Amino acid sequence: MVLATPAFSEESRSPQRGRPRDASRDDALRQAALEVMAEVGYRALTMDAVAARARAGKATIYRRWESKLDLVIDTCAQLASQNLAAPDTGSLAEDLREFLSSFAAFLSGPIGKAAQALVGELPHEPELAAAFRETFLISQRDVLRGILERALERGEIRPHAPLGLTVELAGAALIYRLMLTGDPLDQPFVNKVVDQVLLPLVGKQN
Repeated sequence: MVLATPAFSEESRSPQRGRPRDASRDDALRQAALEVMAEVGYRALTMDAVAARARAGKATIYRRWESKLDLVIDTCAQLASQNLAAPDTGSLAEDLREFLSSFAAFLSGPIGKAAQALVGELPHEPELAAAFRETFLISQRDVLRGILERALERGEIRPHAPLGLTVELAGAALIYRLMLTGDPLDQPFVNKVVDQVLLPLVGKQN
């Protein structure tokens, strides 16, 4: 299984400082940040709270990330790169089903609560909003676009099908259920989105 690569990386944001990083600690610190943010939201998140949750010194965090913003952005980027599948099975229906299933599982886990806490802050944090789009949103958009473009090349979808709209609807269906209705992001729902919405929207008409 191929994984999506985020458009943003920590290395492009700030230089590494201090002693060489122990990569084995990075994931634990990101996980701690995710858990704290899911509980208290972005605004109330502090480096002290992350350090306490990870049982690490605050200096350990600051050797990796210069600020809370850097930490949260990097956490989003890593989560996207590790959890968003980019399937290429040769079948549009199966590719859509596999991707949306992985995205639904991603949103239903710890990131779901953290994402809800984070999205509420985006209108007030322009830099965070821009980075969130570059990592979380662009990653899933690019994977879906790739799935549709390969299907177009195979002749599975009609020419001039609304690829951009299809990408938006696919992600929006899951986000709407996550953040507004609270209904489960389960496999039956994914199947309905694929079979009743996405495939009819782009498929060849008889």
